[in-house]
Amino acid sequence: MAPPEKPYRVYKGGRTKGKVPAPRRSSRTNGRKDGGGRYRGPGALRTAPTGGLAFLKRVRWRRWIPIVLGALLGLVLVWAVASFFAVRGGVGDANKRLDAAARAALTHQSGLLSTHGTTILVLGTDNAPLPGRSTDDHSDSIMLVHTDPKHHRIAYLSIPRDLRVPVPGVGETKINAAMQAGGPELAIKTIAQYTGIPINHVVIVNFADFKDLIDALGGITVDVPEAIVSNRFDCPYSTQAQCDRWQGWRFHKGTQTMNGREALIYSRIRENRLNAADNDFTRQEHQQAVTQGVLSKLTSLGTLVELPFKGGSFVKPVTTDLSTWQLFELGWVKFRSSSGSALHCRLGGDSSGYGSDLVPAEDNVNVLAMFLGKSAPQPPVPGSDTFPAGCAVGHELS
Repeated sequence: MAPPEKPYRVYKGGRTKGKVPAPRRSSRTNGRKDGGGRYRGPGALRTAPTGGLAFLKRVRWRRWIPIVLGALLGLVLVWAVASFFAVRGGVGDANKRLDAAARAALTHQSGLLSTHGTTILVLGTDNAPLPGRSTDDHSDSIMLVHTDPKHHRIAYLSIPRDLRVPVPGVGETKINAAMQAGGPELAIKTIAQYTGIPINHVVIVNFADFKDLIDALGGITVDVPEAIVSNRFDCPYSTQAQCDRWQGWRFHKGTQTMNGREALIYSRIRENRLNAADNDFTRQEHQQAVTQGVLSKLTSLGTLVELPFKGGSFVKPVTTDLSTWQLFELGWVKFRSSSGSALHCRLGGDSSGYGSDLVPAEDNVNVLAMFLGKSAPQPPVPGSDTFPAGCAVGHELS
């Protein structure tokens, strides 16, 4: 007779109390396990992913972060290098157009433009191949630009071209005559002497060449403060009879996008048949609005993307001492600055009784301090002068 089964199993190393282990069951018939021993649930047998899908399964999404960041960094690096070399050729030509005497008249600045404040003289000329303009080297537009990278602010100072000031070697005359008498060198010395502000860099822009630049930028945005019907100049028609019937150039009030031809015409308007008070001073405001529109468009995101392809054409109308790297630094400063905090100032003057000459306003000294951030900006006082001096924050003076 066989002995009865005991409630424990005997092993060579001893015995273990407890229930007798049940025999293993056969594999499930309505389910399956994967290779790791995990139950995958009932259903038809699914094959493991293969190829690229299997790679994605094995690589977790977190591992893609450094890969994507590295790819973006590489694209930015390629863009920066391509933009630099595209712009460098045009800037080299712009540097060659500025003579050594003008460079010597500038005040050397130490430090990077992206971290140190700098003052730039912007001179606008218009010697288009038209009667009376081809040999005219007067500076139609005179503006000082002061950057303040620490406070992310840019200040603009408009100087009336008819302001009577002492011009070295010439005497007291209109400030724009310095450019005609002694070129950029004398213009730099005259403006630095009158304002007492050291000028670190100079940019000379020929409005006659602005047309191609603005078209290359895809147009610029200009806020026209009033409706305009100009006098008859630069007639667009080929016959005199058509020009006699033509009423003049028209611009509606408000913000609008101008192409190169429209911006050039707008910058030349000095008479408005809808407002008899408009004059040559108004024309200077038009030119400065066009200049600032170009600066804003040059530092826009869309333009920065196009730099590797069009960078060289952007500096064709410009003569400057600024290097390629310094122009990129200025672009960065302009990009970081807020248009709402931009300071717009102008020097004023009163009619002298001699043609369009202006006697400098007494408030000009205070405006220069506002421009440099040494005093709080104050708006022009109406009726104080023919063209009152003052400053405004966030918008241009009207």
